[in-house]
Amino acid sequence: MGQLTGGDPSLLRRINSAVVLRALRTAGSPTLTDLTRLTGLSRPTVEGVVEGLIGTGLVVEADAEEGARRQGRPARRFRFRAEAGHLLGIEIGSHRVAVLLSGLDGRIIGAGTKEVAETASADERLERVRAAVADLLRRAGVPRDSLRAVGVGSPGIVEADGTVRLGTALPGWTGLPLGDRLRRSFRCPVQVENDANAAAVAEHWKGAARDTGDMVFVMAGLSPGAGSLIGGRLHRGFGGAAGEIGALHLLGREATPERLLSTTGEPLHPLDEPAVAEVFAKAKRGDERAVAAVERFLQRLVHDVAALVLAMDPELVVVGGWAAGLDGVLEPLRRELERYCLRPPRVALSLLGEAAVATGALRLALDHVEEELFAVEKTVTARRR
Repeated sequence: MGQLTGGDPSLLRRINSAVVLRALRTAGSPTLTDLTRLTGLSRPTVEGVVEGLIGTGLVVEADAEEGARRQGRPARRFRFRAEAGHLLGIEIGSHRVAVLLSGLDGRIIGAGTKEVAETASADERLERVRAAVADLLRRAGVPRDSLRAVGVGSPGIVEADGTVRLGTALPGWTGLPLGDRLRRSFRCPVQVENDANAAAVAEHWKGAARDTGDMVFVMAGLSPGAGSLIGGRLHRGFGGAAGEIGALHLLGREATPERLLSTTGEPLHPLDEPAVAEVFAKAKRGDERAVAAVERFLQRLVHDVAALVLAMDPELVVVGGWAAGLDGVLEPLRRELERYCLRPPRVALSLLGEAAVATGALRLALDHVEEELFAVEKTVTARRR
């Protein structure tokens, strides 16, 4: 496949190519007449652009419909070749790595996961990523050199070049040049994003926030984080640290979430999800200490979210992460937001669940490709240059 935007430096031609290619991607198998009507361009212009796109491998002439064959020579039809390249979305978590595979249209054609120990080193964790990708590509019958972009969702504060500036959730993660390490593995562009930011993008793309451009995604857990969209664009902050609500306990509140949720006086380990689940299970059974612990934890969570809501005034708050699967999260959150916020937002659970981060990472990869295909426009996740 040639360069995605072709080699013509003319801005007008690039604009025309972007307009025609977008119409091809959304219209199925249009004729030249259809494309002229959809784009508003002249037929000679459309015909020239289509021929150029065929040369890049992004467009191909579609098969004529059977009925049209019987009625004489049909009009030529064309289609966008989503199979001309492939994209990966990767979640790197404390207990697993998850991978999604799609064509250039973002439609998922394969998925895979591999477990990883919470104590695994950075090298071991990255090796699990490579193994998960290799297994998925093999099962899908997709050659590695067809990958055009890779998106990655990772815990921590992530720099624009993919370096993890601060990542306390995973061993050896702080200072890790994650983007560079993975680019050497995949030999294609790699976009690295904070996991909560990636999940926010996913919910806006395919989940609970499809109808709003002003939303906050809360990654609820012992180390909560948040990602947000403002006016339909991902908001990272100046240094990529927007939404780090897990640090709010530093503002005069000594007790950390892992201490609040403890029933023994000893703080829970931030990555010990079974221990956390057991506290919630005991609370559901009526254990007094567990009930008190869960109430303390939820009170802290809703206060942290309320601080973010007061600052950003979103239309919607989406709750995800492991706490989203536990009873009793939404109602206290709605109730407290009504108490503290001038205009309480809608509150909803994530529709994507465990797939949110990998789905958002896939959207990052798709956005990178779309910036090349439709370079005259900016995407939802485009970084400030």
